[in-house]
Amino acid sequence: MLKYAFFNVYTKFKLHFYQEIFQRFQSREASLTTVETFCMESIQALGTPTVNEFATFMRISPPNAAYKVNSLVKKGYIEKIQSPEDRREYHLRVTQKYVDYYDISTAYMLEVMDRISRRFPPADCAKLEEMLTIISRELMPEVDIPEIAASGK
Repeated sequence: MLKYAFFNVYTKFKLHFYQEIFQRFQSREASLTTVETFCMESIQALGTPTVNEFATFMRISPPNAAYKVNSLVKKGYIEKIQSPEDRREYHLRVTQKYVDYYDISTAYMLEVMDRISRRFPPADCAKLEEMLTIISRELMPEVDIPEIAASGK
């Protein structure tokens, strides 16, 4: 059944990420808490949000968001960039330190995508891409994030 197949794929992606994170905890490379990891994934997905945009998206108070952001800035995972249009406003941008950390998740996803490309004919891959695009754009309106272009940026 479709829902079970989707649930299994989604769960395997999550569990692989958790395995890699815990492996890093074992070797003392990880310096993000679980909540901070969720915050970082959200900030990265939102592009370059302001603290208020991040707070609104996460449904937390602006002071709570500011506290979390300041902790992530101190750890070197994000930086605040002053808006040229409104100098009172700062946008959040992930640093290379986080990109390197996040590669845990993206490397596995890319590996699975390569396996899909090798396993299925191009027409099936194109159909899967079409379906995933429709799911993202039309069937998940509750989560509004900037789309990643075909170039990967």
